[in-house]
Amino acid sequence: MKYRPSRRTRRFGIGAAAITVLAGMNGPALYRFSSDKYHAYKINQPEYKAENGHWDVVDVPEQYRINTIHAALLHTGKVLLVAGSGNNAKNFAAKSFRSVLWDPEKNTFTNIPTPKDLFCSGHSQLPDGKLLVAGGTQRYEKLKGDVEKAGGLMFVHNEDPDKPRTFPAGTRFTGKESGKTFVSKDPLLVPRATKKTNKKTKKVTVSASTARVYVEALRKGRKHQTGTEDNYRIAGLKGKDRQNFYGIAQKLSFDKKDFQGIKQAYEFDPVAERYIPVDPMNEARWYPTLTGLQDGKVLAVSGLDEIGQVVPGKNEIYDPKTKKWKYLPKKRFFPTYPALFLTGKGRIFYTGSNAGYGPDDKGRTPGIWDLKSNRFDVVPGISDPDALETSMSVLLPPAQDQRYMVLGGGGVGEDTKSTAKTRIADLRADNPRFRNGPDLYAKARYPSSVILPDDTVLTTNGSGDYRGRGDTNVLKAELYTPKSNTARSVADPLVGRNYHSGALLLPDGRVMTFGSDSLFADKANTKPGEFQQQIDLYTPPYLFRDSRPKLTGTAPRTVKPGAKTTYRTAHASAITKMRLIRPGSFTHVTNVEQRSIALDFTRTRDGVTVTLPKDASLVPPGWYMLNAVDDQGTPSKAVWVKVPAPKKK
Repeated sequence: MKYRPSRRTRRFGIGAAAITVLAGMNGPALYRFSSDKYHAYKINQPEYKAENGHWDVVDVPEQYRINTIHAALLHTGKVLLVAGSGNNAKNFAAKSFRSVLWDPEKNTFTNIPTPKDLFCSGHSQLPDGKLLVAGGTQRYEKLKGDVEKAGGLMFVHNEDPDKPRTFPAGTRFTGKESGKTFVSKDPLLVPRATKKTNKKTKKVTVSASTARVYVEALRKGRKHQTGTEDNYRIAGLKGKDRQNFYGIAQKLSFDKKDFQGIKQAYEFDPVAERYIPVDPMNEARWYPTLTGLQDGKVLAVSGLDEIGQVVPGKNEIYDPKTKKWKYLPKKRFFPTYPALFLTGKGRIFYTGSNAGYGPDDKGRTPGIWDLKSNRFDVVPGISDPDALETSMSVLLPPAQDQRYMVLGGGGVGEDTKSTAKTRIADLRADNPRFRNGPDLYAKARYPSSVILPDDTVLTTNGSGDYRGRGDTNVLKAELYTPKSNTARSVADPLVGRNYHSGALLLPDGRVMTFGSDSLFADKANTKPGEFQQQIDLYTPPYLFRDSRPKLTGTAPRTVKPGAKTTYRTAHASAITKMRLIRPGSFTHVTNVEQRSIALDFTRTRDGVTVTLPKDASLVPPGWYMLNAVDDQGTPSKAVWVKVPAPKKK
């Protein structure tokens, strides 16, 4: 008997055939849908979180979303998010400068009035808990094809030893040979000339002083540019001033005009929640690094100046007691945003990491810099030395080990080169040199690294090419363990982050990530990118355990270097580590603030007594987070401790 399928079977067969056809047509989409569903299911399982951690998106109301370029954790537990103009020329023209204060515990936000464009400034924690913010943007760059008026650098000379003079913005300079007129864009102070008398001959010599200012042609058009050096008369001068004050300029052309910096500096007060102006720097700086020193003062290095050139090795120190700046007596050149860490005996370790501007053959060699003598001892051995720009540097925990890691990086400028190398230098060695650590998860510019209380280092994101060009954002993260020199993958980040991104450790043990400024939005590099305003929170595996230590009696307290202090805690016998962690201050792959210091401690029946190190080069003055870590590697929430500057002997 011949088999005939039932009507139901036939209907099922027709349906199955249709599904098969549809699946063939939409297979990739169905596969992606299924894969995404499974991935979402997988990453939310308790076992996965306990092994790899978990990412969440911060709910930021629309009115508080900004292009976060800088972020700093304050001793109030809040985070200062700074955009300034946010790499947006329209905001700059409108003088729309933004800062937002975020409370991670309550997830509340406050808009902070921002006095200047602090976009691409430098920042450092001060001993009293304020945040020093210095430099920023005076003018946006113009690429060669976008320059509408001829312009360039005018050197203004003064041969009068008795009189300085300030020339306002808009001062006109007319060439004696060309007859072409240019206008200054900013006010300019020209100091008095110097006068010296020879003791033997009594002969008096006068040396002209010089200042410089950026000038532009009065009108648009190529016919207004110049091709050679010329002397310039200054409009409005009379009598001897017409001879004593004059300008000299080389060609004033349509070449690319770089960003220009400002001299302004501010202290952000976390309690008053406002910026307080202090004395300006001696040099204008855009892309500077600020590094806190062992006496509470702050070193300011590099940056683009008021005419868009890298500051030529003129470095200066800020004294928070006087609110004033003072030049170092000798020069040393660095490219912009150099990674400069305070190390033993108050010296500075330059890892070679930097971001943005400077020649490829100057100031890029790692070494130890003595500020007093200006001596610089090279630390050799770094791999991929031509790929240190946009690399991340971190002082590995605990800080007493004095081991520094450089992660990833790329070629100078818009070079396509990138590297997955990590390099480690042990400064305690007799002859320190770099040696390779385990490779990163991928070749990556702009990776962000954060020290965690359990002595591991979280590294996230980055991109394989300049500003994520070619859709090269890296959605990877890893935990590195210095003790074993091993790294392992953890939960993947939610969004890509490259240029203008960063990460900070929060007091509760989580990590925030922010920013990203991709050049393009597609693999073909045809669509302009958009700034990533999303803030994410990474919860490390140690926060998915059954319990965590808790320190009580946690009111903020002041503990002097070398002194002791006691905290109550249940199950004190389970505490295996006490860590003092300096709050981070992150921008442009640079966070030289963060460090985790191992504390000596003793257990009591119901608490722990910790002893702070005496060495201020190890524990520079300021506010710190104190964490207890148990035998499972789980840290407590941090309590805040203020470490004052040591008394002068």
